[in-house]
Amino acid sequence: MNKTTLALTAVLFGSFALSAGSASAAPMSVNGVQSDAGITQVRMMHGDRMMMEKKMMMKKRMMRKRMMKRRMMNRM
Repeated sequence: MNKTTLALTAVLFGSFALSAGSASAAPMSVNGVQSDAGITQVRMMHGDRMMMEKKMMMKKRMMRKRMMKRRMMNRM
């Protein structure tokens, strides 16, 4: 009996926290997406694409380095 009441209480508080979190969020427009009519989409330039690719490769390299470091530390 005690476990069921504890579980029920947890569910009620969890749903209350979720509903309070969404109510305190910043207000959005009616359709849910805030868009500005003055903004137009443009094609990404070559330099921007290369910069993003470089950033992704650097991130990948750092993650691989971190993984290898952890692997070596766990071996010892």
